[in-house]
Amino acid sequence: MKLNEIANNSGATKDRKRIGRGIGSGTGKTGGRGVKGQKSRSGVAIKGFEGGQMPIYQRLPKRGFNNINRKTFVPVNLGRLQEAIEAKKLDAKKTITIDLLKAAGLVNNARDGVRLLAKGALKSKVTIEVSGASAAAVAAVEKAGGKVMVLAQAAPQEATE
Repeated sequence: MKLNEIANNSGATKDRKRIGRGIGSGTGKTGGRGVKGQKSRSGVAIKGFEGGQMPIYQRLPKRGFNNINRKTFVPVNLGRLQEAIEAKKLDAKKTITIDLLKAAGLVNNARDGVRLLAKGALKSKVTIEVSGASAAAVAAVEKAGGKVMVLAQAAPQEATE
């Protein structure tokens, strides 16, 4: 058997139905859409319509909310930090700041700050300055002989009367 001899078994595939190609084809004139009305036209959008009855998305109660004051921190794991130090992208002797993490390519967009997480192992003695850190990450850095400095967040202004 050769590649150019490969073909489907007869009857394995079926030609697509060509709609709207004359009355003799059986699917001419209205093209299988019935007669007149919104559904026979293009651009129909009545999926959620329930005949005037209150739609289900309005009958069901709403739940939850989005906190507009939520802070989004970019996570940085200890393992990635160690890889950057070994690749000479970061200097372990200097204090590692958010700007240095950006320059090393560990963080693209700092958003509301950087949070240090404990995934991976850290062997280098480093001083790191971040917006937040997990307890396990702080313990791992201190175990390696380093230090974590958590930057103070600006408290939201309370409305006074």
